[in-house]
Amino acid sequence: MNSKIIFWINDDLVQIGLTKILQEKYNFENYAILNITEKQKQFFQKQRLVKFNKIWYYHDHIHKTSKTPDLAYLKSIEEKYKINLWLLASNERFFSEFNKFYKFSQNEILSILEQECKLFENIIDKVQPDFFLAAVTTLHHDHLFYEICKAKGVKVLMIKPSFLLGKFIISSETDTIENIQSSTSYHFSSLTELQNYLKKYSSNIQVKRNLNEFQSSKRDYLQAAVQFLFSANSNPKTHYTYYGRSKFAVLKNMIVYTIKRRYRKNFINKNLIYDFENKKPFIYFPLHIEQERGLLIDAPFYTNQIELIRNIAKSLPVGYDLYVKEHPTQVLRGWRSISDYKQIMDLPNVTLIHPSIKSEDIIKKSSLVVTIGGTSGLEAAFYGKPSIIFTDQEYSILPSVHKIKTTNELPNAIKTSLKKQLRISDLNNYINLIESNSFEFDFHRLSVEFDNYFHLGGFLADVKIPINKMKSFLEQNNGDYEKLAAEFVKKIQKYEHQKSL
Repeated sequence: MNSKIIFWINDDLVQIGLTKILQEKYNFENYAILNITEKQKQFFQKQRLVKFNKIWYYHDHIHKTSKTPDLAYLKSIEEKYKINLWLLASNERFFSEFNKFYKFSQNEILSILEQECKLFENIIDKVQPDFFLAAVTTLHHDHLFYEICKAKGVKVLMIKPSFLLGKFIISSETDTIENIQSSTSYHFSSLTELQNYLKKYSSNIQVKRNLNEFQSSKRDYLQAAVQFLFSANSNPKTHYTYYGRSKFAVLKNMIVYTIKRRYRKNFINKNLIYDFENKKPFIYFPLHIEQERGLLIDAPFYTNQIELIRNIAKSLPVGYDLYVKEHPTQVLRGWRSISDYKQIMDLPNVTLIHPSIKSEDIIKKSSLVVTIGGTSGLEAAFYGKPSIIFTDQEYSILPSVHKIKTTNELPNAIKTSLKKQLRISDLNNYINLIESNSFEFDFHRLSVEFDNYFHLGGFLADVKIPINKMKSFLEQNNGDYEKLAAEFVKKIQKYEHQKSL
């Protein structure tokens, strides 16, 4: 095969094994945009493990400039590719209140967008790639490149986790399944059987793994801190994502962060509800973790979850309460501010549940689940409950799921959804659809192993990558990368076959 593939590789570098197999075994032409740190860049400049026809170091092309942004050019980009640039930028975590180190001006943001668009157009026009391979986009720049690729007719193949843990799908969209084919291997006859199936793929398993395995070693934390403090760091000068991150600023931020996290945890333990007796029927809203692509990219108009909770609470029928639960992995972001929790608790018909309570226990007792776009919307169906979501998801095809466009629809949507009856046949169809279009892959294990191998347990991204160590990692995980490459090749062959018809 001589098809041209362009990759977007972030600083976690997990995809590098995939690029190696696709080039060596299947003879694709490999091109890559690397969104990596300066120390990681040294590895790519010296390594011969993976052959690329050409590499672009993303941050080498994005500079701080006093030049006025070319608004006419940016407007033409919006029109040409049907992209709302400001919507994408305003929800970028580096340009928003989530960035504690640097406040970007409007002109700085527009200048970055202009440089990105010119870079991306130039790359696509020069390479003329057949395929764009990537993980699910997480930040504005890779999502912008993804949108431009789609508009220019480059076939996107994005690996994404399905809502069934450990099952992955390769698709052009994050919210749909392409080339739908479905077998009929599952014929569950009761909700109990469905729930037993769900237990093997429950999101609770992933939550526990994240809490137990990601940034869990105190030894790695201390080692990362020492390495950060006593090694050279040029990223604040070359990478806009590192602006303002001097060693003193990072150290100060970490001390403040640690104190706030402990203080917030004490507040949570003292004030959020552990035991709940549903004397009245209730509707359940699980908070999404912030900052996360599920909000910032998938649901850009629903990032203010407190305001959304207010709107849901206003829309409840008389006799219903709203139960809100904090996401357990929000601890990885230092929890929310105490003022956020107090605003939720001050609402008269809202109860705030402790993050340690299992979501499934709340779903079982609820009358309806409302979620912006999380797993709970699907899990609700397995317990015979309807759900309302605010953004398209792969499980939106279930009749028990109501997707709304604006909060004005909430009162009627809630009343309508409360009357819905779930059919087991609908869930059987959904499960068979996922089973037929997905493959099992332990991406979490591979990512954690990579972080432990190179990134001191995920605590430090800007690290030197020894070539021999990378070679060893790729050899140890060759079987996984072979499997992943084979799944991508299946999709590529299927697409090329359809294109030739």
